Amino acid sequence: MSNLTPQAPFVPTAIPSARQLEYQDWEMGLFLHFGIRTFYEGHRDWDGQAMPLEGFRPAGLNCDQWIVSAKRAGMRYAVLVCKHHDGFANWPSRYSSRTVAHTPWQDGRGDVVGEFTAACRRHGFGIGYYYSPAEWGNPKFDDPRAYDEHFLNQITELLTNYGPIDILWFDGCGSEGHEYDWPRIIREIRRMQPNLLIFSMGDPDFRWVGNESGLADLPNWNTVLATRISTREDEDRPVGEEPLWLPAECDCMMRWSNWFFEEADVDSVKSLEELMGLYYLSVGRGANLLINIGPDRRGLLPEEDRARLLELGAEIRRRFGRPFARLADGTVTANGWEYEAAEPFRLDHVIVQEDLTEGEAIRRFAIRVQSTHGGAPITLHEGRNVGHKAICRIPLVCARKVIVEVTEADRPARLREVDLHNSTLER
Repeated sequence: MSNLTPQAPFVPTAIPSARQLEYQDWEMGLFLHFGIRTFYEGHRDWDGQAMPLEGFRPAGLNCDQWIVSAKRAGMRYAVLVCKHHDGFANWPSRYSSRTVAHTPWQDGRGDVVGEFTAACRRHGFGIGYYYSPAEWGNPKFDDPRAYDEHFLNQITELLTNYGPIDILWFDGCGSEGHEYDWPRIIREIRRMQPNLLIFSMGDPDFRWVGNESGLADLPNWNTVLATRISTREDEDRPVGEEPLWLPAECDCMMRWSNWFFEEADVDSVKSLEELMGLYYLSVGRGANLLINIGPDRRGLLPEEDRARLLELGAEIRRRFGRPFARLADGTVTANGWEYEAAEPFRLDHVIVQEDLTEGEAIRRFAIRVQSTHGGAPITLHEGRNVGHKAICRIPLVCARKVIVEVTEADRPARLREVDLHNSTLER
């Protein structure tokens, strides 16, 4: 998906933009693979199998159902596949003969991108467009200059016909070895929508985590060494790696192996426990989690996937919706935070967030408790970076005091929030 190094050793921090921090606060999003391939069972990327346009007939398309379901699950943004590797455009593009305008759906007057965008706006959702730069079967792809024109023409339609959006999600699959005029492409994208966040390619604002399993490694630094593409025609500077703030996004499938809907794999919808595990290993490690559901041939989220998504949201709220103590309830110290109560309390999660407005400083931290029957504080957890969020899960323990201690930092660190939870309590 990307030519960025998924993970790198700690380097001096870069400074995030306000938009990047806003994106990190969204934490979870819904990925939506929907298009001509939805209607052809068993097709795979780059297999060259024919998918006639008359098959595209989503008679019950309801983008509000997609977005309301995601919102109920606690998600904050959605990313729709506007054009996948097969070249089918989910909007009436003037620059392709393989679009919704050439299908029987709504007599060729439909626009999936338009309906998706309107639904996101109605429900206050972040709007993301996925666009595959590569396109099998397009003869222009062998001519980089001609294909750049095609690429820019379609991106221009997406970025000028639907109003401001939040994310342009580039998938690098199939682009290996292909030369794009990225300075020109990025310059035009930034001109059309300067507040846009770009995923993975060109001039990214956030990066691929390095797998499609929804898993972030430890440590998961927000600053990585990467190349920033110059978009100024008059700028002459050496191109090389530099520290850039590029938070990670973990994408994964709700089902075992298919991004698009298929009838054959309904029994592979992930269990609630597996999804919670992915939540701990993505959001709980400071990354965003993007869960894919392929809308079915009606144009709706399949009920099995939708029900599991809602279960996930309910379980996250059950475990983390009502902390019994927060940062303001304790005392900020020179190297962290402490919380002490008159009566013993039980806890099994400590959630720590670093204030990232000036970058990340914390390199190591520890969580200790003062037991109910005296003795020195006991270390329950040791971690590397905190970043946007570190969800520290521990065996249920009874304590009188919790200590969050920054044990190594590049400069005095500031905590944004600390939450204490006992997820075993009935709600």
